[in-house]
Amino acid sequence: MTDFTGESVTVSGIIAQRKSVLIVEDEPIIRETLAEFLTGEGFEVRTAANATEAIRTAQERDFDVGICDIQLPDGDGIRVLKQLHRINPAMFVMIISAYPSVETAVEAFTAGAFEYLVKPVRFEELVKRMQRLFKFQDLFRENQRLRKDLARSSGFDQVIGSSAVIQDLLKTIRKVAATNSNVLLVGETGTGKELFAREIHMAGPNAADPFMAVSCGTRPVELLESQLFGTNDGQQGALVTAGSGTVFLDEVAQLPSGTQSEILRAIEYSEVTPVGGTKPVRVNARIIAATSRELSQEVTDGNFQEDLFYRLDGVKIRIPALRERLDDIPELVEYFIVRHRDAMGKRVSGATSETIRTLMAAHWKGNIRQLDNAIERAVMMCEGEEITPNDLPPDLLGGASSLPDTDDLRSALRHYERLHITRVLRQCPDKKEAARRLVLGLSSLYRKIEELKIEI
Repeated sequence: MTDFTGESVTVSGIIAQRKSVLIVEDEPIIRETLAEFLTGEGFEVRTAANATEAIRTAQERDFDVGICDIQLPDGDGIRVLKQLHRINPAMFVMIISAYPSVETAVEAFTAGAFEYLVKPVRFEELVKRMQRLFKFQDLFRENQRLRKDLARSSGFDQVIGSSAVIQDLLKTIRKVAATNSNVLLVGETGTGKELFAREIHMAGPNAADPFMAVSCGTRPVELLESQLFGTNDGQQGALVTAGSGTVFLDEVAQLPSGTQSEILRAIEYSEVTPVGGTKPVRVNARIIAATSRELSQEVTDGNFQEDLFYRLDGVKIRIPALRERLDDIPELVEYFIVRHRDAMGKRVSGATSETIRTLMAAHWKGNIRQLDNAIERAVMMCEGEEITPNDLPPDLLGGASSLPDTDDLRSALRHYERLHITRVLRQCPDKKEAARRLVLGLSSLYRKIEELKIEI
């Protein structure tokens, strides 16, 4: 297969999964070559030679992707793009042009285009763009699914765990939720910050309104801002769609500088301006932001606006790492086993005591997400009814510390607690600093040293 430049191209990495593509192109050679290439890659392809045919085809069925020339015999591609979005808001459209300019590119992105490609189109570049498109499309559809889930409150996952640290955290969440204030959640990657954000939303006064999650690392910036603020052609952003509900800004430290200013304006003046528009729109959503970075350091480094930081940092909740709530692991393991066995149709009923001890001894740098992945893999590998240590990821076993051969959960926890505190004290002889790292009061640390008979 050759691209439009005549060079051969080897394509790998696209998993079409029978995704559908509508090609709108008036030049027969380009239209047919594109269709042949994408069909060969496993896509279901339909073509249209003009705007009228494109709109009619899009009305007959839904497409995942549209590839549209900017100049058509009976209209321009920007107009077609807007009409395609009205017919199917979930369709992602890529604009191609033989006569590119800054003005047309800005107009295309403002109208909602996902990509702007220049002719002659290179297949290798098209593959990369489409791979990125599907990642963003998955995010968009996840947001759509969450909106539908709001109709049934029982559809939300609940925080799993009965440890003291989780129970104290849930008490704090209930108090904060009642105020309807903006909240900042801080914690390591994989600790489940979005799940706790949902808990705040569901415990708040506007639980019946939507919960909208937006990844602040979304690129390009135009796509992120259209998700947040909407566009001037009628596409509503999360801040408007949420109504009096909640908008969750995941990894808020990754917000581009210009977008930070718009979020600050939304908080201070309760209004946003859609992308490409000039008339502001009123918003009333609560904002819950989350970050795994030290946001105050981002301010010092000049990466985050100080005014926005203080607006978000007023109510801050720290989400504990999994290693700080080890006694929740048995409950979490049971929950993940049920979820993954049902999805895979397997008959796994639980995990052996040795497996639980091994899991409680692991370091869990990836926190809850890593545990979830480990159990998913274990359920897949398990040949019996109980997960054994051999079913766990090999790298997880290599990072485990020894625990006593006992089924007594309290004894296992006490033993691990002693190992963990001893390790921290060896790394940090200053007890005040060690207490800070352990998230303990200094007096509590001294009490632990005495109770566990730790030798310093």
